[in-house]
Amino acid sequence: MDLLKRLTLPVIFTLLALALWNSNAFREIAAGVAIFLFGMLSLEQGFRVFSGGVLEKTLRYCTNRVWKSLTFGVLTTSLMQSSSLVSVLAISFLSAGLINLSMGLGIIFGANLGTTTGAWLVAALGLKIKLSSYAMPLLVFGVALMFQQKNTSQGLGRILVGIGFLFLGIDQMKTGFAEFQQAVDLSLYHSNGWDGRLLYLGIGLLATVIMQSSHATLVLILTALSSGHISYSDALALAIGANIGTTITALLGSLSANHAGRQLALGHLMFNLLTACTALLLLPQLLQLVEWCAARLGLAADDFTLRLAIFHTLFNTLGVLLMLPWLNRLVMLLQSWLPEPRSHIKRPEYLNDAALSSVSGSLHAARQESKRLYRFGRDIIIRGLGWASADFRQQQLPDDNDPHEVSYHNIQDSYDQRLKHLHADITRFISLAREHAPQARSEQLRQLSVACFHLIEAVKDTKHMQRNLLHYANGNNQAMTRAYQQLRQDIAHTLLKIDQAGKQFEQDQDQGELQLELEHLQLLANRHHQEFDQQIELLIRSDEISAVMATSLMNDKEYAYRISKNLLKAARSLWLLGQTTEKLGLEDNELSDINQQLSDNNSQDPESRL
Repeated sequence: MDLLKRLTLPVIFTLLALALWNSNAFREIAAGVAIFLFGMLSLEQGFRVFSGGVLEKTLRYCTNRVWKSLTFGVLTTSLMQSSSLVSVLAISFLSAGLINLSMGLGIIFGANLGTTTGAWLVAALGLKIKLSSYAMPLLVFGVALMFQQKNTSQGLGRILVGIGFLFLGIDQMKTGFAEFQQAVDLSLYHSNGWDGRLLYLGIGLLATVIMQSSHATLVLILTALSSGHISYSDALALAIGANIGTTITALLGSLSANHAGRQLALGHLMFNLLTACTALLLLPQLLQLVEWCAARLGLAADDFTLRLAIFHTLFNTLGVLLMLPWLNRLVMLLQSWLPEPRSHIKRPEYLNDAALSSVSGSLHAARQESKRLYRFGRDIIIRGLGWASADFRQQQLPDDNDPHEVSYHNIQDSYDQRLKHLHADITRFISLAREHAPQARSEQLRQLSVACFHLIEAVKDTKHMQRNLLHYANGNNQAMTRAYQQLRQDIAHTLLKIDQAGKQFEQDQDQGELQLELEHLQLLANRHHQEFDQQIELLIRSDEISAVMATSLMNDKEYAYRISKNLLKAARSLWLLGQTTEKLGLEDNELSDINQQLSDNNSQDPESRL
């Protein structure tokens, strides 16, 4: 299975390259899709800049009611003359968290009404929209804004660039399918009855998918209708199919969106399918209503183009009227069909409101959750150093001469998923628990908060030294490889000894023994830190490393020392609550034992640790 996954992407790229090489039309289409998706990504990035700012307030004001969302969709589509673009914008808003799903659906419903204005403009004025003519100015101004210092200017620039690329992508796809558009002769497919309606519905859908614009399809329909190439009834079916085809652009835009964006795209598809089915089933009644409206407007008997515009407006209005009462049900249905992916973000197991009712209960819950946070942080540090956390959980310290390369682990992702939110929850809980706690308990809770802080600092320092660790530990310079291997060994030794001491303390509850062991480890870390400078100087003098390498090594030596120091501080605060301010001095014989241990490590060669 793993081999199949590794081969899938190269096979897809190979087939794609062959298709691009052999087909000019496919090359145009593929480029259009790529440009379109890039525009979608730029839009979402731009909208995220405005989260919590003016845009969010404006959107909330314009979409905090169903009728406002509906109006917003109608007006924006009427102005932009692209329901597909408004659908993509709504998906971007939703993916960026600026609106919720019900607001997004309201915008979609409004966009379907707004798109009917295009039919009126084409039918009445013969207006033809060319999106690419707007793309270049948008790109120029967008790129200029992206180079500004202010985040708001950069965000606005990304939005303009995104819209520009969306326009270019749609136009590029139209170009790729131009030969298909030229080859279509709609009069060849005339047929009476349901088979004819469904056939023309499919043609309208396909044409809109090909050109990625229902307005372009409507231009073809109205032109063919006015020239007599198709009948009025065929034009109605084509218009219904074009309405369904607009959802494909939204589905395409949802490929780069999150699950909420995909829910909205599915809702758009369901709305248009229901509207289309209703229009087909009630076609005779709708035609009678069209004739009634045409008579009131004083249209000529042979003015079928404006009748088509009336029909387009009526059946979209009918769809909105049918769906609005069921909007909440539709939201629930979409959320059940496309549920939010199970989060990998760690959440508290011990913290709850019931624990806050008792001072001792809150301290116990905070301590257990802080220890859990420590275990997560320890595993992230271990993986960040290139080892498997399972080895440490089995108390197996890696060999000093480990021949394996240091593997990469994404510390930032692990921090976001396993530490960030859990740490925030612990901090909030401790703050609430300290509000009414006695001074002694309040101090113990504060120490737990300090322990969490030191743990997070250790993880961050690991991230800082990871880049050089991967470069030099896997590099060709043997002296640097030995040096970085030794740094990670020192941290691993500290972690392992802390775990062993903590497990021993859980069994015998001997705080004095635990504190003595932690001070022992701190003294070892101090001595290693002091000796490392001397050993770096020896490596420089012997020309084994360059001055540039030495500066990297000295910086990372500081990171390694801070990691061990922060881990020891965290351990003291976690296990020695109430005693961390008292220091057990090491006896002379204990100091001698530690010094002898360090001397034994370096007895063979001053550079033996490197």
